[in-house]
Amino acid sequence: MYYFVLSTKDTYITENSPSHIVQFPNKTDKNYGGDEILQLKKEFQDGFANSPICVSRILTQFDYSAFSSSISDGTISSPKFYLRLYEVEGQTELDKTYSLSTHMLRRTWEEGAGKHFDNPRTTAGCNWESGSSVKWASSETGMTSGSRPGRGGGVWINAVGTETSQSFINQSGDVEIDVTDLINKHLNDTYPNYGFLTMFSGSYESDNTDVSLKFFSRNTNTIYQPRLEVRWNDCSYPNPLATTLNYITMSGELENHIFIKGLQSTYRQSEKVRFRMGCRKKYTQKTFTESMLTSSFYVPKGSGSYSIVDVSTNTDVVPFGAYTSMSADTTSMYFDQWFDNFEPNRYYKILFKLKYQDGQEIIIDNDEEFKVI
Repeated sequence: MYYFVLSTKDTYITENSPSHIVQFPNKTDKNYGGDEILQLKKEFQDGFANSPICVSRILTQFDYSAFSSSISDGTISSPKFYLRLYEVEGQTELDKTYSLSTHMLRRTWEEGAGKHFDNPRTTAGCNWESGSSVKWASSETGMTSGSRPGRGGGVWINAVGTETSQSFINQSGDVEIDVTDLINKHLNDTYPNYGFLTMFSGSYESDNTDVSLKFFSRNTNTIYQPRLEVRWNDCSYPNPLATTLNYITMSGELENHIFIKGLQSTYRQSEKVRFRMGCRKKYTQKTFTESMLTSSFYVPKGSGSYSIVDVSTNTDVVPFGAYTSMSADTTSMYFDQWFDNFEPNRYYKILFKLKYQDGQEIIIDNDEEFKVI
């Protein structure tokens, strides 16, 4: 199953721009917490031998209360966690090679309400120099931390298992960083949850190659807010020794059809819905025996999966993958979905994918749409 929570706070912090850039310069004490964009960049100005590199970093924080109890009681088993940031330009391929790292912040910070084009600039809230009214410290008793030496830029835990990374080689700028180890350290109280700091890794932040990435913040008017994805395998089938199911043929010689039973036109954000499916041969002879069995077939375990798509943008909200396999019980096939962080007043569509024994993978689109309210 795919579940996600949206960021409760996010911003970016920026070191000084080169001195010859005078229009809307980035200042170390400037706040960007109200901006619709999160910028991650480094700039090196050719022709200015003593020009400093302009560096920015992204801060995000998420509330775990919506799923932490389900992990404790076993409803969610062995979850994986991914930090997702969506690149504004929508570039399918960036002509750059770089690496990003995400760290566990070690101090509370104030998001603020500043924006890039504020003039005069907004200084209240988190910035390069401080998390709020207190300067970022390079070290404190009882904790090891890291920061840009003597120059602020946030402060984070510097210990085994508190950093993770993602490398990019001429590919989409969308971020999908595995933060499982970091989240688990928050959940088991190894470290308090102050959120994450994402930056260019190591020498990628200090070399003389320009890279500028812009991601949507939680203030965006789109569906692409920063999110923390929770993924776990909830696929369940009856014990074959105890229950005999009527499996449909998956040889690939005949095409099969799968569909939602009793799809409603609307679902509430507060709902945890079990969608039930029927399965039959796509083309059947109209005999009495066949008509009685048209919705009683099952797809073998691992042969069927589902996806949920935002209709307006055609964006995968829940993508096909290892965590969207169909389940089954003695009533029918099914899958579960929690809607509490789906964007309301939007239409969504359910797709199915069937994997045949001959290697075919067929996507089924029945235009089965619903609205979350």
